[in-house]
Amino acid sequence: MYSFKELRKAVKLNIDGKKITIAVLGNCATQFFSLAIEGAAKLAEVNLSVVDIDYNQIDAQLLDVDSETYKCEPNVILLWLATEKLYEEFLDSTIDERSSFADIYIKKIKQYWNCIQRNSTAQVIQFNFTEINDNSLGNYSCKVDTTFVYQMRKLNWLLEEAMHENCNVFPVDIKSIQIRLGQSAFYDSTFYYNAKMSVSTKALPYIAESVVSVIKALNGKIKKCIVLDLDNTLWGGVIGDDGINNIEIGELGRGHAYTNFQRWLKQLKECGIILAVCSKNNEETAKEPFLKHDEMILHLDDFSVFVANWDDKASNIRTIQETLNIGMDSMVFIDDNPFERNLVRELIPDIEVPELPEDPAQYLEFLQNSNLFETASFIGKASDRTKLYQAEFERKRAENSYDTIDEYLQSLEMMGQAKPFEESRFSRIAQLTQRSNQFNLRTIRYTEDDIRKISLNPEYVTLFYTLKDKYGDHGLVGVVILRKMDESTLFIDTWLMSCRVLKRGMEEFVINKIIEVAKDKGFSKIYAEYIATNKNMMVRNIYSQMGFVEYEPEKYVIELKDYITKKTYIQEEK
Repeated sequence: MYSFKELRKAVKLNIDGKKITIAVLGNCATQFFSLAIEGAAKLAEVNLSVVDIDYNQIDAQLLDVDSETYKCEPNVILLWLATEKLYEEFLDSTIDERSSFADIYIKKIKQYWNCIQRNSTAQVIQFNFTEINDNSLGNYSCKVDTTFVYQMRKLNWLLEEAMHENCNVFPVDIKSIQIRLGQSAFYDSTFYYNAKMSVSTKALPYIAESVVSVIKALNGKIKKCIVLDLDNTLWGGVIGDDGINNIEIGELGRGHAYTNFQRWLKQLKECGIILAVCSKNNEETAKEPFLKHDEMILHLDDFSVFVANWDDKASNIRTIQETLNIGMDSMVFIDDNPFERNLVRELIPDIEVPELPEDPAQYLEFLQNSNLFETASFIGKASDRTKLYQAEFERKRAENSYDTIDEYLQSLEMMGQAKPFEESRFSRIAQLTQRSNQFNLRTIRYTEDDIRKISLNPEYVTLFYTLKDKYGDHGLVGVVILRKMDESTLFIDTWLMSCRVLKRGMEEFVINKIIEVAKDKGFSKIYAEYIATNKNMMVRNIYSQMGFVEYEPEKYVIELKDYITKKTYIQEEK
């Protein structure tokens, strides 16, 4: 963790890339905090511009459409309502008012969110509330609704419920940082009374790092896969030497640490993180614990890719990455062996390689505190992704048995759908805009709330695409957003696809449907644009390949009457 001094120094760094603007509003002093998040962002190679709004001006700023907050056109507005200030309000209220303090305050917070959504397109980052135990009734305070501790715990619960219902609001859990650091390190009373800062400079880097993690997730910089060693990582001991009966796993001794680590990994998988194995071992030996040990939490069907051989791990990780078709910078490699960690860092600089503690009892806490898997969306049933990648492995094996690619594609018996956005799909569509990097022509990120608004706006034409074949259902794999320029012309605002369905005729299926829908709605021309990133070079020429004419660098147009339908083996499912 960087110090506050190091973060202040980092503010001077020049970072390339898309500029992101955040407006910081607080009922406490936020100047030092704003410096901390800007420095933390630049050290994380995020080009963040921070607009620090004057102290305790939240109401005036959010209600006034001409305020500094809105004039800076922020991508994100951060709200920090410090517990210390709420405590002062609480003490100034009457006994009768105190029993409804949390209910009144959550209404106020919701009003802030509504103002932001009404007056800007910014996403909201909301801090939750730290704890102050004023010991007004000692331990008994926890059960009396007129105490501050009771009301703040209620307010945090109400806040979580409200954020659950508002897909434009994203939490930063500073209460967990308070718990992690301890109150004496988190809060400096002298600092508060002299400078109105509600956290210490020691705590600022931790909070700044959490904010930057959320901003990165909102902009598609997320981890998708965790690659795992086996011996002394998922269990204690070496399976090839110690045998199935002597590895450490289960509820006794050190085995308990490995069991809980596996439980956490299982949860990651259920939340949509891909699990893969990269082990120096004979494959049959490596798989034995998963097949025969009753106390293993993880099983073979939890892993999308299982690689166990005696090749170097960097080469095997590249094989895993190619199989999954995801960016190396979206992968995390976990290995107990310092030599293997250093080898992979040297040969694959983009992959994240945490420096695990020596004691396996500390693995889980260390990785949880590292917050490697921050996200900005969750669809609730992502565990099927493992089956998708397992089916993809079967497709790749089948491909090798055909003489031509056309024979292989015909054999897949592919069926696709193209439909306007549906409410039940909003979360998945938003998730794809946030996660897709390689096949993404303009790389515009949208929240679930943005997708809802676009779906309801008559100025847009929307399509989502699904695909299935004889090996399984890929689910929702493509998103197209068309914006009306005038009565005869459309612009392709967004075209993105999951990379796992590329080179199967899906690109052709998508563009055929775009043209068909545009014609049906009376349009005669479509404009398009390619915005280059360091990840989407693979689609640089896609519009030219599909028959569009480049009229300026990276800008394209097509007259619908000139379009020639592209060949594809995907049949449309009505």
